[in-house]
Amino acid sequence: MVQDNRATVRKVLMITLVLNIFVMALKAVVGNLTGSLSLLADALHSVTDSANNILGLIASRFSSPRPDREHPYGHLKFEAVGALGISAFLGIACFEILQGAIERIINGGKPVTISPPELWLLLIVLGVNIFVAFYERGVGRRVKSPILIADAKHTMSDIWVTISVIAGLIGVWLGFQWLDLVLAFPVALLVFWSGWTVLKENLPWLVDRMAIAPEVIHAIALGVPGVVNCHEIASRGVLGRQVFIEMHLIVDAPDVETAHRITEEVEKRLEERFNPVRILIHLEPPAYQSNHISFES
Repeated sequence: MVQDNRATVRKVLMITLVLNIFVMALKAVVGNLTGSLSLLADALHSVTDSANNILGLIASRFSSPRPDREHPYGHLKFEAVGALGISAFLGIACFEILQGAIERIINGGKPVTISPPELWLLLIVLGVNIFVAFYERGVGRRVKSPILIADAKHTMSDIWVTISVIAGLIGVWLGFQWLDLVLAFPVALLVFWSGWTVLKENLPWLVDRMAIAPEVIHAIALGVPGVVNCHEIASRGVLGRQVFIEMHLIVDAPDVETAHRITEEVEKRLEERFNPVRILIHLEPPAYQSNHISFES
């Protein structure tokens, strides 16, 4: 049975929410003082960090891995839905950044001004972002939480965005005003790439894409003494989070008790390889043998 680590996930999300609000406020204040478009865009990016934490807390509240009457397969897809929400927020942030940059190109704007104290404040922001990203990623991998891992990737993109913005503002400080506007576009691309990565990693869970190659399951099953053949193999879920396996199994057994013992050995070997996993085996007589290991397109 997969462990319920939602309490740990919620604790991490609460800590990072407080830190992200601090980062967002600091970027917004410095962005308004300097008139930097790239920094204000970065502050907008940080708004999505805080929104993602709130979304993650909501998703974690409803994402119990334990089955119940209404959800016999558990509730883990709520976390994947939460991760997709993060992807949507990133898409919105990307659009806002590009829109602001294009408007400044067309309409112009006030010159950007920056001072050393303001640059030091941005270095503090960068340090907080680095801590949040590695903290979330470490805990996310340990408890196998997709919402924490997805949010850590978002924050990691925020680190590169902040580094780019700081570099641009240093250039502005040295007299290169155009750097602030130019850097707004790669910021948008980084935001878009982060959202696409989160989307790509969570869609397979939601659309029930194959989790394990049927040939691998077939080989493990046939390695159990007494198994004659297996076919119509299907799997879904995500390895390391929760996998569901179904198959039709033919065994060489004179009675139900022996057949049951063989199927339990098949389940044991699959669990050792792919845990956490739930397995459904349909026993068939030898005459039902099939050459189709899995379903064909």
